[in-house]
Amino acid sequence: MIGNGRISATGGNGFAGGGGGRVSIHVFSRHDDTQIFVHGGSSLGCPENSGAAGTYYDAVPRILVVSNHNRSTTTDTLLLDFPKQPLWTNVYIENHAKALVPLFWSRVQIYGALRMSVKMHLMLNSKMLIDGGVDSLVATSLLEASNLVVLKGSSVIHSNANLGVHGQGYLNLSGPGNLIEAQRLILSLFFNVNVGPGSVLQGPLDNGSFNDMTPRLYCELPDCPGELLHPPEDCNVNSTLPFTLQICRVEDIILEGIIRGSVVHFHWVRTVVVQSSGAISASGLGCTGGVGKGRIFENGLGGGGGHGGKGGDGYYNGNFIDGGDAYGDADLPCELGSGSGNDSLAGATTGGGIIVMGSIEHSLSSLYLDGSLRADGESIGDAGKQGSGSIGPGGGSGGTVLLFVHSLTLGDSSIISTVGGHGSPNGGGGGGGGRVHFHWSDIPVGDAYLPIASVKGTVYIVGGFGRGHGRAGENGTVTGKACPKGLHGIFCEECPVGTYKNVSGSDRALCHDCPLNELPHRARYLTVRGGVTESPCPYKCISDRFHMPHCYTALEELIYTFGGPWLFGLILLGILILLALVLSVARMKYVGGDELPALVPAQPVSRIDHSFPFLESLNEVLETNRTEESQSHVHRMYFMGQNTFKEPWHLPHSPPEQVEDIVYEDAFNRFVDEINGLAAYQWWEGSVYSLLSLLAYPLAWSWLQRCRKKKLQQLREFVRSGYDHSCLRSCRSRALYEGLKVAATSDLMLAYVDFFLGGDEKRSDLPPRLHQRFPMSLVFGGDGSYMAPFCLQSDNILTCLMSQSIPPTIWYRLVAGLNAQLRLVRRGHLKISFGHVISWLETHANPTLSTYGVRVDLAWFQPTASGYCHFGLLACAIENESAQPSIGSQDISLLPEQQSCLHRIHRENPLDHLRDCEHSVTCRRNFGGILHAKSLRMLKQKKAICYPFSFIVYNTKPVGHQDLVGLFISVLLLGDFSLVLLTLLQMYSISLLDFLLVLFVLPLGVLFPFPAGISALFSHGPRRSAGLARVYALWNITSLINVVVAFICGILHYTTHSSKKHLNFQSLNFSVDESEWWMLPCGLVLCKIIQARLIDCHVANQEIQDFSLYSSDPDEFWQS
Repeated sequence: MIGNGRISATGGNGFAGGGGGRVSIHVFSRHDDTQIFVHGGSSLGCPENSGAAGTYYDAVPRILVVSNHNRSTTTDTLLLDFPKQPLWTNVYIENHAKALVPLFWSRVQIYGALRMSVKMHLMLNSKMLIDGGVDSLVATSLLEASNLVVLKGSSVIHSNANLGVHGQGYLNLSGPGNLIEAQRLILSLFFNVNVGPGSVLQGPLDNGSFNDMTPRLYCELPDCPGELLHPPEDCNVNSTLPFTLQICRVEDIILEGIIRGSVVHFHWVRTVVVQSSGAISASGLGCTGGVGKGRIFENGLGGGGGHGGKGGDGYYNGNFIDGGDAYGDADLPCELGSGSGNDSLAGATTGGGIIVMGSIEHSLSSLYLDGSLRADGESIGDAGKQGSGSIGPGGGSGGTVLLFVHSLTLGDSSIISTVGGHGSPNGGGGGGGGRVHFHWSDIPVGDAYLPIASVKGTVYIVGGFGRGHGRAGENGTVTGKACPKGLHGIFCEECPVGTYKNVSGSDRALCHDCPLNELPHRARYLTVRGGVTESPCPYKCISDRFHMPHCYTALEELIYTFGGPWLFGLILLGILILLALVLSVARMKYVGGDELPALVPAQPVSRIDHSFPFLESLNEVLETNRTEESQSHVHRMYFMGQNTFKEPWHLPHSPPEQVEDIVYEDAFNRFVDEINGLAAYQWWEGSVYSLLSLLAYPLAWSWLQRCRKKKLQQLREFVRSGYDHSCLRSCRSRALYEGLKVAATSDLMLAYVDFFLGGDEKRSDLPPRLHQRFPMSLVFGGDGSYMAPFCLQSDNILTCLMSQSIPPTIWYRLVAGLNAQLRLVRRGHLKISFGHVISWLETHANPTLSTYGVRVDLAWFQPTASGYCHFGLLACAIENESAQPSIGSQDISLLPEQQSCLHRIHRENPLDHLRDCEHSVTCRRNFGGILHAKSLRMLKQKKAICYPFSFIVYNTKPVGHQDLVGLFISVLLLGDFSLVLLTLLQMYSISLLDFLLVLFVLPLGVLFPFPAGISALFSHGPRRSAGLARVYALWNITSLINVVVAFICGILHYTTHSSKKHLNFQSLNFSVDESEWWMLPCGLVLCKIIQARLIDCHVANQEIQDFSLYSSDPDEFWQS
């Protein structure tokens, strides 16, 4: 069929328009654009009611179209029969057409009931009204759509009997006004049901006539029907079932409108989503009477209905009448709410209905509720119900909401309500609250537990208000299925932390508190997935630094492994003493042969060693060489400076007057420039020293001594072979590279250049005798610090020179006694300690030296530009008739000014006149000045940053008992190391950062005292042992900085955690994290201070083995 044209079977126009005709086309292949008209004719007498539309049927696609071409009409197009074979694919009723399908269509086949089976059922602003009459045989109608059912534009499907809507696809009520209602409504087999905003699903009808089609509620039954809990598997429309609205075998339901019914049941539904605008309601649709109906007075005034709670008592004329009784099972409710009790009275109220979701066998997978589920009792005033006169019934009781669900989500605006209705104003009692029950299916337990409910909404079960003097109804019940072990409450939540539950049930009281005596005081209970089911309850320590099961720190685990703090302390002390004894015995065996007994005074050592008889001639040769060397000595010139990186050694450019006759001044100045340049340090050497001073001062000291030693070797090598001695006048000295020698004290802080004659000067006045050298400077080595105390080093040259006036034994004894006193001089306390030296010189030294015509005074020499100066002795000659002639009996010639000075000293008070001539002599000799009681007050001292440590470590007098001191040092050394390890363990228990801070600030300073102490104790020789002991003391005092860091870390940790209180505390508990955190650092500080004192005693015992050097009696001193 091809072409364009018009096919028309329209009704004629007239006073009443004619109806449209019928057109049927059966063409397999159509390629036309034909217009087909089957509309009714226009009605001139009633323009809004044109003739009814005709029909157009296309046989190939099996489509029936009823169209009125947009002519309005109120006349129906009668559709009498739909073919069964073949089935029509689509029926279109459009363009203001109206179709009528009579109920009594074919009484033979379907008994007058509607049986519609289509692929898609689409309604737009349309109505389908099914009148089932009063015959129960034709009371059930079925609408089946295999694909789609859509209602739009306020479309209505209404049945005054039973209606079943079945499908396999999608049911959508898409907007306001859409309605599907029946006395009993069943929706089944859809994949998805969507009730849009304003749309309604309802069963039974509002204000429906009471007849055989009206659902019979089970109001008077004492037990609820079993079909509510165990519904049939099929989803057929069955008037014997208690449901008034059932949605069966539907995958997903999305509700934004309203579902309303007396008994609403969701069966075999997977997911229900109720949006905020959606509601499922059975409010006021329960029983007027019922098991819990209220009692009434003769005048109709009564109490409220009861259900979950007793109904409120009514009041009239001073008398109360009971409300309805509570009934039903709170753990599995399935009853309708009861009403005021007499439906024959005007304004009688009804109870709430019942909403059941799921069943025992088939629960909902999930329910998301952001709208409302209501089964409230009816109140006086609802739906126009008003008591009249003295009649005032009570409120209806709340109904039942029974949810068989697997998971539940209640949104912020969600409401589940079974509240009772309010009584009448005349004194009616309020209805009792209903019942809400959550029957969970497959509650996961243990590690598989997941919360089954997320509740942010509200559940209302309160009783209704009584009005007048009527009483309010009692509250209803909200319950949940008995929870398994570990879970509690309506929503089967985990028992609170610190409780356990070992029985089934939902009561919070079943969650028993865990025994506190099983919880360590540094532990907190764990949140266990699925709750705690048995005692003891699992717990964990409050921090990872504590260890299970007792939540001890690593230190406390060690302590309590050995029985607690007291027993551990005793065991540790015993082990330390035992190890110290073993250490002391090993030390005595190892170094015993190298040390002299402390109580045996040192014997004077002969300058010639006679212990090697076969080398005696060599000893004589060496002695002869030393004597010849001293006889050719002219002058000793001291370097200025203390050989540090800031103030290296340097010589003044002007040659001293004692050597002016044996050197060339210009060449000497060049020699001084070369020496000073060689004595200076490289910048990087000082930088290394500064860096090491910040990191570990003992290493900086070792680096400084290494550089000093290297510098001395360079200077000596330069003078011995690198310098051509061109500054000397002697040809022999220049040729043999003799005449100049560089030497230094053992502490490497004082260096000097000795000038010798070459032998070809032919000068009778050279070399000068001792008294010609007076006043002579004897400069001290050291700087008065702990590591380098002042000392007078008497070498062979000085000894030979002094022997010209003083016997060697006297000189040796003087030097030993003076050095013993100089050991006690402390830098930073020079005024006091030098006062003792001056006093010793006046009481012990000068009275004896005066017999030999010599006097010595304490003096300071050679001030540098930075203010540093050397200290030493100024030796002067004095006249004394009783003075013995010097060894060798040579005449002593003095300079004129020296002679005059000495004459005045001899004639009058020696001290006063020596001070008078001091200025003229010392200024000429470039001396700083003699120190005496008055000048000491003017002495300025620079205090370094380490000045406070001088109160802890300083040189002291010997105490003897070397073995006992060594034993105590061994005990303290082992104890110190033990405390260090325990402190580090404590810091590690606090945090890894604290451990690293204590260990590396200063780097490893807290660990080095132990190897340094072992090295000092097991060293050979007193001198080497004393030197290593000083290094040990330096490490010991340096490690106090690490202990201070430990204190700071402990204070910060304690102040941070002091506010945290724990429930359980142990008595006599050694807890390094509470108030006793300071014990180990304090013990370590005390141990180090005691160690420092014992090390000083050990050093004194090693360096001073003759106690008589400190004798206060001069006679005893010289006799020894």
